[in-house]
Amino acid sequence: MRDDDQLAIRFGVAGSLLALVGLGLSVYLTVAHYSSARVLACPEHGPIDCTKVTTSSYAVQHGVPLVVLGLGFFVVTVILQAPPLWARAGRALRAARMTVAAVGAVSALWLIWVELFRLDAICLYCTGVHAVAIALFALTGFGTAVLAPAE
Repeated sequence: MRDDDQLAIRFGVAGSLLALVGLGLSVYLTVAHYSSARVLACPEHGPIDCTKVTTSSYAVQHGVPLVVLGLGFFVVTVILQAPPLWARAGRALRAARMTVAAVGAVSALWLIWVELFRLDAICLYCTGVHAVAIALFALTGFGTAVLAPAE
């Protein structure tokens, strides 16, 4: 196996693990959204207030709960981060993986801003999702730069 193939697999494994963590958090947040916000094991008053964040007007955009969008994002990300797909050097695949990662990171930054400056509360589970999305963007950007063929 070539060094680039081994490196691609390592990026794929790291990306897959991050994406699976994000997917797990998103599944939990989705279950909490559709069952009861009280499911969240998080303080309910003060600067850490998951209920305030997950039930705010920002939690649903244009009739779609953000947790559902996050769940969809991580399902797509798990697929795009698969090690065999990292081993393929196709431009379209690299662009798709990078675009999805960028959308996740930008969304996470916007949601962090909303939590800090609009809601004055943060959700620990949401923060985990945001951290994973930003880490995925960094990993994907770095991996794409390292593995992109010289053209």
